[in-house]
Amino acid sequence: MSMTPQIVVGVSGGVDSSVAALLLAQSGAPIAGLFMNNWAEDGSGDCRAEDDRRDAVAVCGRIGIPFHHRDFSREYWDDVFTRFLDEYRAGRTPNPDVLCNREIKFKSFLNAAHALGAEAIATGHYARTAKTGGLWQLLRGRDADKDQSYFLHQLGQQQLAATRFPIGDLEKPLVRQIATEAGLPTATKKDSTGICFIGERNFREFLGRYLPAQAGEIRSIDGTVVGQHSGVFYYTMGQREGLQIGGVRGREATPWYVVGKDVANNILYVDQGTDSPYLYSRWLRASAPAWVSGSPPGRVLDCTAKVRYRQHDVPCRLRVLDDEDAIEVAFAEPQRAVTSGQSVVLYRGEVCLGGATIETSDAPMERRLQGYAA
Repeated sequence: MSMTPQIVVGVSGGVDSSVAALLLAQSGAPIAGLFMNNWAEDGSGDCRAEDDRRDAVAVCGRIGIPFHHRDFSREYWDDVFTRFLDEYRAGRTPNPDVLCNREIKFKSFLNAAHALGAEAIATGHYARTAKTGGLWQLLRGRDADKDQSYFLHQLGQQQLAATRFPIGDLEKPLVRQIATEAGLPTATKKDSTGICFIGERNFREFLGRYLPAQAGEIRSIDGTVVGQHSGVFYYTMGQREGLQIGGVRGREATPWYVVGKDVANNILYVDQGTDSPYLYSRWLRASAPAWVSGSPPGRVLDCTAKVRYRQHDVPCRLRVLDDEDAIEVAFAEPQRAVTSGQSVVLYRGEVCLGGATIETSDAPMERRLQGYAA
């Protein structure tokens, strides 16, 4: 049990990482499991970290591999959560899973694995890698419903060279079947949801602990006040739930959707109808692009894109701007609820090219708030 591991598997206490560890152990490679504690509990909800740790210990015991535990809560706070709060404070909607993967799972965890003497790490992500022409590629997971390449698009050559995705070729039902047949205690465990490493909780209450709410007006696109919000940063583009707009005189009883946020004046803009033209964008601009290969795939490129997880690929034209620190993406068809702070991730077939953080789009209210004619 004291043998230096060749590969360290991130064991989260879930079924996916459990089966990843099992498959590597069955291959004969010297491996160990490592559980990451990334959130210092603040009393805002049940993040179940201790339950997950016990499950991870039980899995490693069942497989017969060493178990390690590391606390990355300081790194998570400094490198992920503070940026998460800054983005919300600016009125954007960040995706902490992308930052968490880059800064914690494939940086802090990778460094910890190297300190244990390992050559590589493995995780339970539904993704694959391949090496072509001397460069590593990030590929979609075989299970299209579970593919997680969207969240991994900021990984580069160094991380991919030292990473294994043992379940990337499997579909979820088979993963659970393997876990059941091996008697793993996580075989029927529910998949985790919520904020990366923080888990499920009342989101507004949680965010309000760090960003005190400031009530303000909800206005329709013509400027009419139709309600009150409890904090403009709680809402995101296209959101319907939680607006609590009652019957408005002279308006049909049609659902309202968020179509814009004026953070400076604390105003939330809404419009009626799921197909409101104020929800749609033909193009977006994104910053800080990360390319899996290490460089842009071209100055102008026809490819496909996702502007949110689980979205079907959309044909688009990518243009890398002159300073290479920003990109523009023009869609073949207008896209609904393009949201600043989220990631646009680019693909060519099965290959994930990389992605960037959405800054702005040509959604009508966004253009109006920037001083352009709607």
